[in-house]
Amino acid sequence: MPNAQYTIPIRYRKMENLHIVFWLFKDIAWCMILKPLGIAMIFPTLIIAIVIAWRTRRMVSERCHNLAVALWISANSYWMVSEFLHFDFLTVYGPITYKHLALIPFLLGLLPLAYYYLYWRRRHPDEFETM
Repeated sequence: MPNAQYTIPIRYRKMENLHIVFWLFKDIAWCMILKPLGIAMIFPTLIIAIVIAWRTRRMVSERCHNLAVALWISANSYWMVSEFLHFDFLTVYGPITYKHLALIPFLLGLLPLAYYYLYWRRRHPDEFETM
């Protein structure tokens, strides 16, 4: 499909762009140790990521990538909170600290991507997708 086009309704695109603004504010607050702002920005950033994943659920490539983004934001937010509340260095088991628990949602984010690239895409080579 050399001329295939993927279009996004303008209200969806505006939401995606606003999502980037919230995400940047969250990470800037993290870098500058602005705890209230950083923690407050988790909610709009994560909620919009979930809404985007829900709205794109009918396209496998979009669903998998947007679900990975939502899990990435979850991991990133947990890591930020663990540092803000000073429990990131505490030990869970052996050398594993609470900060390391952020690996759980990071790794879970790889699952939909692995499904898409290693399984679905190989079995649907002629189906139009955005990736």
